[in-house]
Amino acid sequence: MLLFWKAKLVLLAVPKTGTTALETVLLPHAAAAIVAPPQKKHVPARRYKNQLAPYFEDKGAHTMELMAIIREPVDWLGSWYRYRARPEIAGSAASTSQMSFEDFVAGWLNDPEPEFARVGRQSRFVSRADGTVIVPHLFAYERLDLAVAFLEDRLNTRIDLPQHNVSPKMDLSLSAATLARLRKEAAADFALWESVAH
Repeated sequence: MLLFWKAKLVLLAVPKTGTTALETVLLPHAAAAIVAPPQKKHVPARRYKNQLAPYFEDKGAHTMELMAIIREPVDWLGSWYRYRARPEIAGSAASTSQMSFEDFVAGWLNDPEPEFARVGRQSRFVSRADGTVIVPHLFAYERLDLAVAFLEDRLNTRIDLPQHNVSPKMDLSLSAATLARLRKEAAADFALWESVAH
């Protein structure tokens, strides 16, 4: 999470959406930042509003606007699946190295999710508990150029975006039945992504 005081803007770090690359470039411009550890860096909108906003926004005297990047749900899950297949965690409960993408998605749809599929949901990251989206500036991962243009304008700076955290290529095929189930049970995530300009 990066907070830009003068621009009255907070960039929330939705996992697996290219925010590490943005953080690398924009950190020198931020008035405050949470970049580690991962469980703290990925501050959801609800937690920001409830816990951090009262401190950073001086009880409403300096209201900040929130922005976030959203990724197509299947592609987002694919990025998680590839990331958790990395050799460093092979054999752990979080590893996906010995399973198919189909099995990973099925696990993600379970309630509760097994450890390997406990990655959250993008729709919940940017919403209140009732599902109301509370991040006014949403951008598609697939059109990071639009997010970059927005940030360049708000921060009055040039941004050259490097690539970070690129996962290896793997088979991300899903059966028609699993894809249909995913679209039904994660309808909020698909609707969110489809609502963003891309």
